[in-house]
Amino acid sequence: MRRLVAVALASVAAAGALAGCGGGNNWAKNCTTTNGVVECDVADRPQVGAVTGDLLQGGTYDVANDRGKVVVVNFWGSWCAPCRAEAADLEKTYQATKSKNVTFLGINSRDDKDSAKAFERGRVTYPSIYDYDGDVALKFDVTQTSTPATLILDRQGRIAVALRRSTTVAELQPLVERVAAEANG
Repeated sequence: MRRLVAVALASVAAAGALAGCGGGNNWAKNCTTTNGVVECDVADRPQVGAVTGDLLQGGTYDVANDRGKVVVVNFWGSWCAPCRAEAADLEKTYQATKSKNVTFLGINSRDDKDSAKAFERGRVTYPSIYDYDGDVALKFDVTQTSTPATLILDRQGRIAVALRRSTTVAELQPLVERVAAEANG
């Protein structure tokens, strides 16, 4: 029953934020949205606040430690068929861009740890936060998204791009490279 309630609450929160709710702050109103991809000009990018969490494989993560890097954040679950489909593309993009001071982070939700670990094994080499109840995902309160979804944070920790659906390497890699090529301003 606890799991059903958590899934329902996370779904309601995601649906509300996608509709522009969440404190009445529609962060994407000045951004361009095309086919589920939101791109924000530098002046319109929302700042991500304090995001920390326990990593699936042990240890902790703090987004503040990655300031100065482009951070690609992917929301996923082992139960999610589109998440399974995009995993190889995410890993390929990670491998192709990490030398450009880009890092990737997964946010796993609504999963048991064993299923999440089994999903990651052999698919991705970057870390994931284990976020069963969606508490960490809510720290991205300006964009709580559906699953799968991917955010690209610029080097100042602002959301440059949000993909509100699954993605491919052909779509994601050019977006990541464009944000990585920006000046540090």
